[in-house]
Amino acid sequence: MTAREALPIGDEEAFRLLEELVRIPSPSGAEREAAAFLVDWMQRYGFAAWIDEAGNAIGILGEGPRTLMLLGHLDTVPGEIPVQVVDGRLYGRGAVDAKGPLAAALVAVARVGPRPGWRWAVVGAVEEEAATSRGARHLLGTWPPPEMVLILEPSGVDAITLGYKGRMILHVRLEAPHRHSAVPEPGPAERLVALWLALQEQARAASPRPTLFEQITPSLRRVIADGDGLREWAEMTIGFRLPEAWPPERWREAIRPTLEAAGATWRTEGEEPAWRASADTPLVKALLEGIRGEGLRPRLLLKSGTSDMNVVGPAWRCPIAAYGPGDARLDHTPEEHIVLAEYLQGVRVLTRALKWIAEGNR
Repeated sequence: MTAREALPIGDEEAFRLLEELVRIPSPSGAEREAAAFLVDWMQRYGFAAWIDEAGNAIGILGEGPRTLMLLGHLDTVPGEIPVQVVDGRLYGRGAVDAKGPLAAALVAVARVGPRPGWRWAVVGAVEEEAATSRGARHLLGTWPPPEMVLILEPSGVDAITLGYKGRMILHVRLEAPHRHSAVPEPGPAERLVALWLALQEQARAASPRPTLFEQITPSLRRVIADGDGLREWAEMTIGFRLPEAWPPERWREAIRPTLEAAGATWRTEGEEPAWRASADTPLVKALLEGIRGEGLRPRLLLKSGTSDMNVVGPAWRCPIAAYGPGDARLDHTPEEHIVLAEYLQGVRVLTRALKWIAEGNR
């Protein structure tokens, strides 16, 4: 069997790939074992595969001048979930977000095999969940823009994600000389609460739109108050999900007066603009054909979260969409699991879509 031949991969091997990948813990920053496992799997199935300088697992099948990159991620959020199959569902951290979509794409690419004119590039990126997107950013500096990019994130087997909201993470600290609790003057903790409420109201007033995708949505991620007897302080971390109308730099300047008026010290990280892709591209048409080929009615989604689409979309400006089996409502939850029948259906959708692209349909 040569690297130029498609290898038959049955459903049992598709299950085995997913389960073994989910069994390897890979929280952000600790993806090396999972990357090595994937590289070994890809090499066994005819891919040219390696781990790049950022730690991404890269697999290439085919030698054509046109590249379709299938970009997933290896890392997961923290939290161990016992890996087990119960009633046709695989439980485990990463089963949905996003090892399920990544494994489905690998099986589909291997089943389709090399096709004239095309190079399939599958990437298991690192640190997508860490707000650094280290793996995707490394690709921007080392790869030319592909012909198309398919982001491997859970959308459900019948849905295609065309857009993700942007993000800004805000770290705030208030500090003051220690004072007796009987003094009526508000301390840093009380002032922090007032600041949080003011930022909530500012977000609501700035984006009074009917849909979640068009709204600024803040979430309070961390709060702490303490002191050492001489000074007291309070800190909070706020995550802002930002619509297209509010890129991070615009929102940062909008809240600056509020933060300065509160006497806060602050910094931001994880700034990504929202990105919405066109539905009128060969990539989306291919996914629609794949979904319909499974007897399903396709849906088009705009997500309130953020993905590596926000990183590579604005930079490469090529046809892009996100697809993958799995219920995104289970992302990051203690009940994370994927229905194995839907996982296999996602494999078939992707297989149909890749064949549609390779056959030159537009």
